Amino acid sequence: MSLTNTNKTAANTYELEITVSAEKFEEAIQKAFIKAKNKISVPGFRKGKAPRKIIEREYGEGVFYEDAVNMLYPEAVDEAVKEADLTLVDRPEVEVTEISRENGVKIKATCTTKPEVEIKDYLGIEAEKVVNAVTDEDVDAEIKKALEKNVRIINVDDRAACKGDEVVIDFEGFKDGVPFEGGKAEKFELTLGSGQFIPGFEEKVEGHKIGEEFDIDVTFPEDYASEELKGAAAVFKIKLHEIRGKELPEFDDDFVKDTSEFESVDEYKADVRAKLEKAAADKADNEFEKNIFDKVIENMQAEVPECMYTNRAMEMVREMEQRLSAQGISFDMYCNITGQTADTVVETFKKQAEPQVKLRLALEKIVELEKIEASDEEAEAELQKIADNYKMELDEVKKYINAEDVKKDVCVGKAVDLIKNSAKVKE
Repeated sequence: MSLTNTNKTAANTYELEITVSAEKFEEAIQKAFIKAKNKISVPGFRKGKAPRKIIEREYGEGVFYEDAVNMLYPEAVDEAVKEADLTLVDRPEVEVTEISRENGVKIKATCTTKPEVEIKDYLGIEAEKVVNAVTDEDVDAEIKKALEKNVRIINVDDRAACKGDEVVIDFEGFKDGVPFEGGKAEKFELTLGSGQFIPGFEEKVEGHKIGEEFDIDVTFPEDYASEELKGAAAVFKIKLHEIRGKELPEFDDDFVKDTSEFESVDEYKADVRAKLEKAAADKADNEFEKNIFDKVIENMQAEVPECMYTNRAMEMVREMEQRLSAQGISFDMYCNITGQTADTVVETFKKQAEPQVKLRLALEKIVELEKIEASDEEAEAELQKIADNYKMELDEVKKYINAEDVKKDVCVGKAVDLIKNSAKVKE
């Protein structure tokens, strides 16, 4: 097997012309014959006992060519890529251009390579860092959330329903005086203001009292799921059975003692403020870091192959599928729930993938420029972390993860630290 020619046909695209000798091709044909012979029937022979020449005469000389080529080309292409010293970012497109027993096999492999990257001004980047002050209103809002978690639901009979109440209703919908499918329910529990129903429905339940029967006029949205009801006017007949209001507990020392480790309102408030201030500081740090690396991407130049974005997006889809699976949700179910297709999900992830791919390329270039290295010990430590996270033995993890790939990740991490440590807060 040999590389006979290398042609650069476009940015990041090469065509490799590869020749497999007649001898190598003959060896592969024989292997393909041995693998397939037990499945082949030839008149006059027991299954699996027909000689190769008889099978080729019966089914054609090239009966084993396809299997033979499939055995040969992965190794042939890998060797050619190494010989051409190319770093690929996608699977090569392989085409057999010539095949014969006398001359062997000629293959054309179209390869997409890692782009050339230029990066400048990645040290000493200045970026804004804004830490938002925590106000008394912010603290009160957090306390209200805590109170709402301990809310008490009470039956209300002395007033009309209002936003935030839970009501129990019967309803039936009519279009042009005729009931429509899926438009009827009894003793349905609905929280007013939740947006569970189409616009206008919940607001028109407000103001009515227990026992009232009334009509609601609504218009279905133009993008409603049912073709029959898109943009249609409808009337819902309603009977209101129950109104359930929310009663917040009193925010006092007793509430604090019952729901936290603190003894007083003042201690509780101080803790809420401290947590909000830490969250604000963390958010500022994250935004500062994002601004830094946005500038790294701006200062990087490369013609990035589209396949790199697609491949990263597909990785993100697979990661999402694993998370969904852990929750008992299939990818198809997720698409049905969200009204998406597999293609639209991938396109959504491609938008997120683009800056990730660009940043990784920039960081790898910085590793090269700064001559950043990772030791065997550092790689081993990272592999041990993975083993600990997945509760696996280290030797088992090493079967699945290449130590050299881990070293690359360690080096990229060092590049990240180099950039962050040199960055400055813009005055």
